Formats: sequence, C-alpha cells, structure tokens
Amino acid sequence: MAGTPKRKISTARQGKRRSQIKLKLGLFIRCSNCGKPKLNHFRCPHCQK
Repeated sequence: MAGTPKRKISTARQGKRRSQIKLKLGLFIRCSNCGKPKLNHFRCPHCQK
C-alpha cells in the first residue's frame, strides 16, 4: 500500500521545493556546426547535428 498525504501542500511550499529543479548554466556548450548554444550530450535544436 502506498502512503497518502495527511495534509494539502500549499503552493508556496510546492514552489520552494520545485525551485531547486532547474538547469545549471554549465550544461550549455556551443554547437560545433552552427555555433549556437545547445545542451551537452544532446542534438542541436537549430541544425540537428
């Protein structure tokens, strides 16, 4: 059986918890083909290389 919440979590508490879930600045690198920023280990969204 799974646990169930005892009380409602307010939007402020929810926002404080979710504020830590974000992309770090160091993850972006320049695409070797077009030079635009892209996420590391991902395809470039502009030139698809």
